Order: sequence, then structure tokens, then C-alpha cells
Amino acid sequence: MEYQALLFDLDGTLTASGEGITKCVQYALEKMNKRELAQDLKKLEVFVGPPLLEQFMAYAGLSEAEAEEAVKFYRERYLPVGIFENKHYEGIEEVLKKLKEKGYILAVASSKPDSMVKTVLNHFSLMPYFQVVKGSDITKPKMTKAEVIEEVLEELGFSEKRESAVMIGDRHHDVLGAKTAGISCIGVTYGYGDFQELQQAGAVKIVDSTKELGELFGV
Repeated sequence: MEYQALLFDLDGTLTASGEGITKCVQYALEKMNKRELAQDLKKLEVFVGPPLLEQFMAYAGLSEAEAEEAVKFYRERYLPVGIFENKHYEGIEEVLKKLKEKGYILAVASSKPDSMVKTVLNHFSLMPYFQVVKGSDITKPKMTKAEVIEEVLEELGFSEKRESAVMIGDRHHDVLGAKTAGISCIGVTYGYGDFQELQQAGAVKIVDSTKELGELFGV
């Protein structure tokens, strides 16, 4: 593969964060008197990855103002508890280590707020592998995945050589955000999206494990 810079999503790509996220969504929905929508944690996995504001509006039919309140309730539980109901995927650290040793430039582009991304990466001792780490700006609740990717590309110095950068993520919004930012995306099915979702979104390649991901880049 001709890529030089690899941009990783966080939730569902580097870490299995579903437990913490779904339990915090459940907490927020109950606070919003939407208990009937909060019963099935598996269904709440649609919240893993996409920006929270738009997902609360889409899933629960909330207005923008209500969704903003739901996000506040979500973070009320997430910061002390949910952020650590999480684990990194088996084999991912070894893949990152080998990719870095081989000379790839590694970065993180996540829709999760920037400070939380860094907290998670530090918690799992993954931060040293990445040259640039970016999450969304907490003061801009409508910040898109594409905007996060743009910031990463600019900081890496790849704004003018996008063909040499690729996004790696587990959900359609990773693929679509990458497209909007003018780069390709490799999908991973070991996270929270499936093959069909990633294929339909336009992933250039889809892998099923961290081992396959490493093999794709010759490590």
C-alpha cells in the first residue's frame, strides 16, 4: 500500500468502548424520560462512533436543545465512570508498534471530545505511538468527522498530499467523513459496524481483525 499516514478512529477501532458508551446513553435517556428507548444496550451501540448530538436527535427524536441536554447527562456519568468501562482490542498495540517501527506516521481522528480521547489513550498507554491526536472541539457540538480529519491532515502536513493518507475506522461515518475530507478509508469489522455498512459507505478495503489490519500494511 502506498499510504504514509494512517489516521485511526478510537471507539471501535483502537478500543472496545461499547460498554461505557451504551451505559452512559442509557443513563442519559432515562434522565430525559425516554426509558422505553433505554432498555436494550445492544441497540444503543449505534451511539458508538458518531457525534452524540446528532445521534440523540436521530435515535430518540430529540430536538437540538433536548439533545444538548442529553449530552450533558451522558457526560455526567461518562467522565467519572464510563470512560474506563473500556478495553483496547487484542493485538492492536503490537500492530501500532510494528507500524511505527516500519516508518508509518500514525494519528488519531475521533468524534469523541479531544480531552477524552487523550485520557483514554493515556489510560491504555497508547499515546506514544501517535504523532497527532485529535478529537472534536467540545465547544463545537456540530463538529463533523471530516472536520476532525482535516485538522489532523493539516497538523501532519498532509493537506496537499491526501492520497498518501488513509482513515481506519469501524463505522460508516468514518468512511463518509474520510470521503468528505478527500481521503480513502479502510474499514474494520471487529468494532461496531459490519461488512455491509462499511462496503455501502465506500470503504476501499475491509478487514476482520487487528492481525489482518497489520498484514495489510506488511507488519
